[in-house]
Amino acid sequence: MSGHSKWHNIAAKKGKADAARGTIFTKLGRELLIAVKQGGPDLAGNSKLKDVIAKCKANNMPNDTINNAIKKASGVGNNENYEEITYEGYGPSGVAVIVEASTNNKNRTAADVRHAFDKAGGNLGTTGCVSYLFNKKGIIVIDKTTTNLSEDDMMMLALDSGAEDFEATDECFEITTSPEDFSKVREALENNGLEFLEAEVQMVPSTYIQLSETDSPKMQRLIDMLDDLDDVMNVYHNWEE
Repeated sequence: MSGHSKWHNIAAKKGKADAARGTIFTKLGRELLIAVKQGGPDLAGNSKLKDVIAKCKANNMPNDTINNAIKKASGVGNNENYEEITYEGYGPSGVAVIVEASTNNKNRTAADVRHAFDKAGGNLGTTGCVSYLFNKKGIIVIDKTTTNLSEDDMMMLALDSGAEDFEATDECFEITTSPEDFSKVREALENNGLEFLEAEVQMVPSTYIQLSETDSPKMQRLIDMLDDLDDVMNVYHNWEE
């Protein structure tokens, strides 16, 4: 069976997250705010909030910080409102890029995203120009050292819970689900005491592009510039790093 996430990419992302912990927590706090605004603070009736909390925990966000963000979002007089918006474009050599953002000022965010593409030698495209190259999938990654379950037991647990796919690498277990079954599978794994390195619905590329030594730094610059924008929540691409 095949998986999506690769351990060295996960490790690299974790290194960046550790280096920019405050920025990561700020963005996660905004995701919590949006989830509460859309479905309320009651976990029993808000599956999106549960999913965001799982993502927060995978990024080592403290429980107190999570709870405080939820209380703030649900508090009387909280008038913060953000709109979720997706941008599509091309990086160097035609690499497909999808940018998910949340903003209270679409003009500002669009200008910032366009500037990042222009500076890195890419260009912002129209809606639908690259999304057909991606599939929306739930991705759950578990560090092998955090569980006593064998590979066979983990695979059976994941598949019995409704997962589409399972892969074991040297360092981790990688579980893929449909977007609709992600919450169900994630909760089943949590109920078995498992902790996640990564747990979220992502845009997974169906094909990948290799870049030259000249274009690779440009693509990395584009990713870094987009990640540095406060309004950008996620960046997906089909660059084979």
